[in-house]
Amino acid sequence: MRAIPVASTALLGVAALSACVPAGAAGGTAPFGFSVHPATVAPGGEVTLRVDRYDGACRGRVTVSSPVFDTVTIPRGQASAEARVDRDARPGAVYRVAFTCDGKTGTTRLAIAGGHGHHPGPVPPKGVHAGAGGSVAGLDLKEIGLGLALVAGSVGAAYHFSRRRSGEDAA
Repeated sequence: MRAIPVASTALLGVAALSACVPAGAAGGTAPFGFSVHPATVAPGGEVTLRVDRYDGACRGRVTVSSPVFDTVTIPRGQASAEARVDRDARPGAVYRVAFTCDGKTGTTRLAIAGGHGHHPGPVPPKGVHAGAGGSVAGLDLKEIGLGLALVAGSVGAAYHFSRRRSGEDAA
């Protein structure tokens, strides 16, 4: 009888853990570890291209190519290299970055900041407009009066019901 609750708990635990796995690691689609930092960059900015040399899946030199920067080679024994993104990269676009090592290729994405595209990752170039705030926007006496009336009415109702209950308890 205890097997059903234990099995359902185990399945829920596995489902919760699988939801936490990053998309790139879930299916084992990458033949070796690699990344682009930052994942979102402004046109003309610089990115660091990294390859994981510790897992042993990539031992040779790595060729990194993308339409948004010149092809870069990470020599054998090194784990990273720098690349400068083209100044004419389209803001809001997402470009494919391909890492090739020992005949195996894996891809990731690089987003270009400053656009209003529908792709994840663009960063607003000048920060976020937070609004005027309550104290700066001006005073509206009608709204202040209505707010005070609501507060006074709720305090009055609370007082009335508290006095009424204590009178019923005394009787």
